Amino acid sequence: MAETLHRQQFELAAHLRDPDAHAPPPGLENRRLAIYRDLFFNNIEGLLSGNFPVIRKTLGEQRWRTLARRFYAQHRSHTPLFAEIGREFIRFLQERAESGTDDPAWLAEMAHYEWVELGLQIADDEIPAHDAAGDLLAGVPVLSPTAWALAYAWPVQRIGPDYQPETPPETPTLLLVRRDAQYEIRFAEISPLVYRLIEILRVGESSGRQALEQLAAEAGVADLPAFIEQGRAMLVRMREEGTIPGSKP
Repeated sequence: MAETLHRQQFELAAHLRDPDAHAPPPGLENRRLAIYRDLFFNNIEGLLSGNFPVIRKTLGEQRWRTLARRFYAQHRSHTPLFAEIGREFIRFLQERAESGTDDPAWLAEMAHYEWVELGLQIADDEIPAHDAAGDLLAGVPVLSPTAWALAYAWPVQRIGPDYQPETPPETPTLLLVRRDAQYEIRFAEISPLVYRLIEILRVGESSGRQALEQLAAEAGVADLPAFIEQGRAMLVRMREEGTIPGSKP
């Protein structure tokens, strides 16, 4: 009896996910099955639409729903949490890109860019212990865990119904996305030097001066004192905006 019930449940779940590929368990009325098919899919599609409104508008309704249905039918999620549905969709698109599909080449990156706002909203990482008034050159700057430096091959912040590039630009798109004290999400384009500085500081082992000296060496800077002074001003601005709460105590 238990084995029969388990088999029926498995058959029903497979049918609800992909009714074209899997027949329902025998004896179930199609009219009632249709209600469940629509209910389950519409719930998933609604969650995806809320997470990725620009992608939905850019692809168009028919192509979007086809993509959502493939995700619903084919992807095996790593978590049952609704808040993680966006991250699962990104995994799905990345797997499709690796296997080769007719998706736009920018689609997976665009999905990650759209998800970032929700990802930061629900992030519960605590800011490490720090001295808010600490010396950012002599001390080791502490980066906020809710300040993310992101690099994309595609200009994701510009893609939409009226702009869908076919080839990526020569230079990547570098963004700093952070959550402020009021839980507002702030997006800003950053230079390659600032992106690299954040990468160095993220390790958490270099003082501000050491990080800037490393950056200057990598960039081939001739006037080190001037570069350090400009870098110090940048560190101060990053502290004022909350990207760097302070230095290690």
